[in-house]
Amino acid sequence: MTSTTGEQHAVVRSDYERLLKSYWDTKTTDDINLLLGAEDGLYHHHYGVGDYDPGVLTAPPEHRDALILRELHRMENAETELILDALGAVPADARGMDAGSGRGGTSFMITQRFGCRMDGVNFCAHHIDFAERVAKERGWDDRVRFHLANMLEPPFADETFDFVVSNETTMYADLHDLFREFARVLRPGGRYVVVTWCRNDSVDARSSASRRIDEHYVSRMHKRSTYFEALAANGLVPYRVTRHTDEAIPYWDLRNRSGLRTGVEVPFLAGYREKSLDYLLIACERVR
Repeated sequence: MTSTTGEQHAVVRSDYERLLKSYWDTKTTDDINLLLGAEDGLYHHHYGVGDYDPGVLTAPPEHRDALILRELHRMENAETELILDALGAVPADARGMDAGSGRGGTSFMITQRFGCRMDGVNFCAHHIDFAERVAKERGWDDRVRFHLANMLEPPFADETFDFVVSNETTMYADLHDLFREFARVLRPGGRYVVVTWCRNDSVDARSSASRRIDEHYVSRMHKRSTYFEALAANGLVPYRVTRHTDEAIPYWDLRNRSGLRTGVEVPFLAGYREKSLDYLLIACERVR
């Protein structure tokens, strides 16, 4: 069974978090997320990787939008597969935490592949309600639970989890504080896998593209170097680092051609093409 949305664990701790929570609380009918997951029940709040079928752009007008949506969703699922592959072999009796779990897509895909137990943590109540409803409808609620809580204060004891994942959520938190908590709830030897967009500070410390994206999402995008500093400071040692910046461009190009474009596509395309932004996967082990 899933958890009740009555769980409250220091959900909002600062003025920034209050602003951020207000932003997500109002996004109850965001088509770019809701329409894409309607077919398979995997609703995401992240983006995609890989090439798209150019044939969708020349399809008859009455079919074009639906085909674009299907391609965008396939690319979202492909992005989540990067996390699953980086986790390696996960036994069915393992337990994982999804930090900033949104409407549950990443948690569900992990459980579908490995059969393990997942706990999603999110401070948006309507996301929790939505994810719980999907879990029950799809028969996933015996393995996946969702908790209304702040990922900076996850409501779990020390060394609870075999692994932690975060899928495009770390730009909303201080990395040193966040990774300290992830290390705390991980068992020794446990794994943490993150996919994130970040500022490539070897190219540009603060590009126009990064500023525009932060304004759009109320995010605080971090420098690439800060990830590795914060991981090292908290005993999280990378065993895999892969750059998917070029692979992320087709998703944004196709989305920019769709009827669901929101305007943020342009700075993402600019940032990735000029390399002032990076799209990274970092997989780590807790060594202390």
